[in-house]
Amino acid sequence: MTDPSDKEARDRLFARVRGMQAELPPMQKSPASHSGDTDFRTLPGYEEFQLQREIGAKLGIENPYFRMHEARSGPRAEIGGRSLLNFSSYDYLGLNGHPEIVAAAKKAVDRYGVSASGSRHVSGERPVHRALEQSLASLYGVEDCVTFVSGYATNLGVIGQLLGQKDILFHDSAMHNSAVMGGMLSNAARRSFRHNDLDNLEEMLTAHRGSYERAMIVVEGLYSMDGDWPDLPRLIELKNRHRAWLMVDEAHALGVLGKHGGGIAEHFGANPKDVDIWMGTLSKTLCACGGYIAGSADLIDYLKCTAGVFVYSVAMPPVIAASAHKALELMLREPERVTRLQKNGALFLKLTRERGLDPGTGAGTAVAPIMMHDSLPAALLSQKLYERGINVQPVMYPGVPAKASRLRFFLSAAHSESDIVEALDIVAEEWKRIGETIKSLGKPAHG
Repeated sequence: MTDPSDKEARDRLFARVRGMQAELPPMQKSPASHSGDTDFRTLPGYEEFQLQREIGAKLGIENPYFRMHEARSGPRAEIGGRSLLNFSSYDYLGLNGHPEIVAAAKKAVDRYGVSASGSRHVSGERPVHRALEQSLASLYGVEDCVTFVSGYATNLGVIGQLLGQKDILFHDSAMHNSAVMGGMLSNAARRSFRHNDLDNLEEMLTAHRGSYERAMIVVEGLYSMDGDWPDLPRLIELKNRHRAWLMVDEAHALGVLGKHGGGIAEHFGANPKDVDIWMGTLSKTLCACGGYIAGSADLIDYLKCTAGVFVYSVAMPPVIAASAHKALELMLREPERVTRLQKNGALFLKLTRERGLDPGTGAGTAVAPIMMHDSLPAALLSQKLYERGINVQPVMYPGVPAKASRLRFFLSAAHSESDIVEALDIVAEEWKRIGETIKSLGKPAHG
């Protein structure tokens, strides 16, 4: 099989792309009299985005993002009047649209309306908010929990609030952008350790921890780009020895890891109270929207009184809280969903390897990458799969490091074994064809 990641073939192709780039007309600049100060086209990266789109169009690659979905997203998606196998949904347990969740949502709308009509400081509490928070606190075996209207803002605002100029943040190099930006907002010193390399983290803690007042280690329970997880017991040992807070982002781990979907602590059989800050989102397994922090009563009380993303933000719509609460109840009541999802993850990994595809560090979970290395092959393969009835998105630089582009498959308990077999058979077939296409595109033209 021709390897699309072959360096010589890629070099020829990219030379061809550079030729296309040279043939494109220069982008229109703003009039000199405006000096660019108010022209949005002068913002960093704008020209690069436009250039990528134009080159993509020349190669017959559509923009894979922002496609219009015409119905509920599940194991299949309705796009452009077609039904496609869908691997671009966070609905890990297949709960989106479940009759009990729909009924809970309708009941909440009938009782509370759609909006909370203000922050919880201003407009008061709703029973559905506290019910959800208490259930999440119980799941983690901790004292309390608070929910936020945005998952991204949860990391941004909480890390930004807990750390300051005299403190230091240690984060995995693959950490979600929201946590990295939270560190920047805090003005704390920041150190990034190599992905899942806890020896590297220990070296950094030994070298730098003593120079700062407070320290925080932040990791993901299941990494959203790689589909792997950290060694939680060792992280707990390191944070205790070096007197640091440990914060675990469970956005993709809840419902995915552990026998009952309890996340990375259940996966390792660890005591969740040994983790200082549990963070998660409601938009994946719980098919809602928003974020949460679970931990000690002191932590939650402090955040409710000081975190700007809570104090100055409208409360989560009651209908969202009610929906997420019902989804959590279903997850715990029906652990067979978690079992099916884990079997699908293991099957996907096994078949990926059997077909000579590269799963990277993927460990056979709901997050299943197939590495393409360069952006162009990733975009080409995503386009070919779309044409053949499979919806899966490419992830390219700067979303991942250079030379680490990939297709990222999200698996669901609602996917059948035949769905996975069909998808990977087509991936392998089209990947081979792309290798041949790259080789032919890279050949000099005959005069």
